[in-house]
Amino acid sequence: MRLAAAVVLGAVAAGAGVARADPPLPLKPGPGSDITSTACNTCHTSNYIVMNSTFLTPHEWKTEVAKMRNAFGAPLDDATAAAISAYLGANYGVNP
Repeated sequence: MRLAAAVVLGAVAAGAGVARADPPLPLKPGPGSDITSTACNTCHTSNYIVMNSTFLTPHEWKTEVAKMRNAFGAPLDDATAAAISAYLGANYGVNP
């Protein structure tokens, strides 16, 4: 049992190392791209933004930014969160 747990933990650690090695994808240029890149890449790569852009609406991006602040503790003030939400909604939001 201990060996199985060690194998699982090793696989998780190895996978985490690979994920961190991925360079962040560049974000689309536009107002708010710099602050979005800086703020979001602090905790995860912008690859997550690109990956989620296929199904999140502008309203859902606003909800995601709020989740990053409230659930995960992203240190964003209201103005920064609004700028990021606006940028993501305009550049990566899908229309329902």
